[in-house]
Amino acid sequence: MFTGIIQGMGKVRNVCPGRDGSSIILKVDLGRHARGLKKGQSVALDGVCLTATSITRQTCTFEIIQETAKLTSLGRLEPGQTVNIERSLRAGDRLEGHFVLGHVDGTATITKMLHLPKEVQMWFRFPKSLRPYVVKKGSIALDGASLTITSTNSNTASVSLIPHTLKTTNLHAKKRGDMLNIETDILGKYIKNLPK
Repeated sequence: MFTGIIQGMGKVRNVCPGRDGSSIILKVDLGRHARGLKKGQSVALDGVCLTATSITRQTCTFEIIQETAKLTSLGRLEPGQTVNIERSLRAGDRLEGHFVLGHVDGTATITKMLHLPKEVQMWFRFPKSLRPYVVKKGSIALDGASLTITSTNSNTASVSLIPHTLKTTNLHAKKRGDMLNIETDILGKYIKNLPK
């Protein structure tokens, strides 16, 4: 489990096919966020929960199965790109953002970026199937970052990015047409699926 509070950014070092030909082996330099990380533990990269399969100093290896590659933006990563990092929540940690599982619902596409003096307003188009879970003032995770929805209509929504978020995540480099991993609020999903 995660909270959507991004702890830093990592750099993709290598991307290559897995032994089975359908998976992807991803090597990421986690920097100081590799400290204490053990094989088998979970790390969220751009909001996707992955399992560390091996660790060499600061570089961690992850295996991305075909389903994950198709459903998220991770299948399009290239060496040199940066990814948002969040280590999994520990018992006793502060709960800051909102409950994020790292189980991405799909991808969204940025349709507009408006740069204002103290914020960047970002609009994105999301799959229509997620419409019941995207609500104004509700929580959403975009590339793993916990954000508040500021407006929404049929299948577009907007969020406001404050300077701290822009400084500590890879969202500062995003532009119109870029893809984002989207995870809607798990509490909304459970409420929507309660028996009537």
